[in-house]
Amino acid sequence: MTDAERLAALLRERSVTFGDFLLSSGQRSSYYIDARKTTMSAEGLELIGRLGLAAIRSLGWAPAAVGGLTLGADPVAYAIARASLDSPPQVQAFTVRKAAKDHGTRRLVEGNFSAGDPVVIIEDVITSGGSARQAIDAIRGAGGAVLGVLAVVDREQGGRQAIEELGISVVVLTTTTILDLK
Repeated sequence: MTDAERLAALLRERSVTFGDFLLSSGQRSSYYIDARKTTMSAEGLELIGRLGLAAIRSLGWAPAAVGGLTLGADPVAYAIARASLDSPPQVQAFTVRKAAKDHGTRRLVEGNFSAGDPVVIIEDVITSGGSARQAIDAIRGAGGAVLGVLAVVDREQGGRQAIEELGISVVVLTTTTILDLK
């Protein structure tokens, strides 16, 4: 079984639940993908790190760092950063807060990020693209350059296209079609 096939199997086993769900996009769905149950698992971290780093590099992207809106993007970014240690050059990780705190540095972007850095925005599951767009706006507002977006799962509900309409390329590790959810 390839890494991509194993990731799809792991997502189906750990992360997919059937029922009636209201998604953060406001849409209703007969299934919910809680990718964190996979992205925060030991095996998921290893697979996503390798697959994510390979996907980023296959497109010729050379980010200084990867990250996105907390909480979904965090384990994915950390897995990719860790994988880069074994396959240099190293890629660092950052996180984007949903809102700046009113104390400390008061930044939206925390971790290994500096103005001018080329970055890849991470998303665990793309539905409408709203979380990725929020992270893109935060990075651009902090002076970063967005190379593209990497998502673990594309729900194939228009989010990828919405991001691409901004002129930003999107790469995904799997889709709901591959997961047999469509």
